[in-house]
Amino acid sequence: MTSFDDLKSKALDLAQAGAAKAKELTDIAKLNIANSAEEDTIRKAYIDLGKLYYAERGMAPEGAYAALCEKITASKQKIEENKAKIAEMRAAGNINEDVYVAPNCDCGCDVDPEPEEPAPEQPPVVEPLADDKTKE
Repeated sequence: MTSFDDLKSKALDLAQAGAAKAKELTDIAKLNIANSAEEDTIRKAYIDLGKLYYAERGMAPEGAYAALCEKITASKQKIEENKAKIAEMRAAGNINEDVYVAPNCDCGCDVDPEPEEPAPEQPPVVEPLADDKTKE
């Protein structure tokens, strides 16, 4: 027969093992969070490195960097062309830079949607009472 002290000892051992496992899982989670933060730091450094390289050598890139620098240059040119078109359209249409967005409209248009006509008034529906004997 198992004594009370043996049961108490086993319960204590299980509790300690559970606490140790919980601490281990917490430590793993903390390390995963730290790794994510470090990966974010690396991503930001890559971006800064790319910006620096493009600023210094974007007009005469070396080997493998040429295609990426050309993509950046082409996109910058498209952005400038689009900005010029926007400026022309605003000037031609006397539109200021603040685009009015109509309420209930998420498309970015500057026109109010047509107001909905109110539904014609309907008389309220009267339902018979449950104890009405006219039902079959």
